[in-house]
Amino acid sequence: MVVTPKVSHSKPPVIDTHAHLTDRAFAESLPALVESARAAGLVNIGVIGFDAVTSSAACGLAEQYPGFLFASVGIQPNSAAEAGPDDWAVIEQLATHPHVRALGETGIDLYWKDTPLDVQQDYFGRHIELAKSTKLPLVIHLRESGRQIVDQLRGDVAGSRITGVMHSYTGDLEICRECLDMGLYISFAGMVTFKKSEELRAIAAFVPADRLLVETDSPYLSPEPHRGKRPNEPARVVHTLEIIAKTRGVPYAQLAFQTTENAKRLFKLA
Repeated sequence: MVVTPKVSHSKPPVIDTHAHLTDRAFAESLPALVESARAAGLVNIGVIGFDAVTSSAACGLAEQYPGFLFASVGIQPNSAAEAGPDDWAVIEQLATHPHVRALGETGIDLYWKDTPLDVQQDYFGRHIELAKSTKLPLVIHLRESGRQIVDQLRGDVAGSRITGVMHSYTGDLEICRECLDMGLYISFAGMVTFKKSEELRAIAAFVPADRLLVETDSPYLSPEPHRGKRPNEPARVVHTLEIIAKTRGVPYAQLAFQTTENAKRLFKLA
């Protein structure tokens, strides 16, 4: 069923750039979740794949809600060890889907030990090469791996200008500077709202206005005042936006419009 999006005109537009709506937590509640998001002012949601199956499903959801949901396809570093021999070919094929606006999530994760580092680097490199050929932006996963990600990007890109976003950013200020220097965007999720996240909020205040994005990473990382309550959902991205606006000393509406324009630019959204 194709659903025509309803746009709320009573609230500033917001885009949740990263949500795992293919998660089983949303299997029975997706229509209500979409309506809740629209009521909160959301005009788009990025549906993120983390393997061949969820990437295909993300495209299917984007087909159901054209103009409201868009898809990103890829194999997440913690999923790479379990990828089948034909899974990467599926991602390459899906990259041509009309509702796909990005590749990933991809990257490197040194917190979990699910996938050997060399395998993660191999798949990250595949995404980088596919980004070069398709001109799609990368959605990059970072967890205790900022230096490895920056070093690989510098080596693999080798003068080719790629675009992308460091999703749910948790790195330090120096890595943030280096990512910005390479032209990447920086996105913040619910962790920036946590009481002990002063350093992360300082980084959110540092990022140039035209490189800032917001996300939920739902069903994970519920922001305050919903911390610990799962599943997280796209409508809650407004709480993250409110905290960042307060930290930066700007009105909520101003930051909502700015981050929306940033997301439209990066993902080439109408």
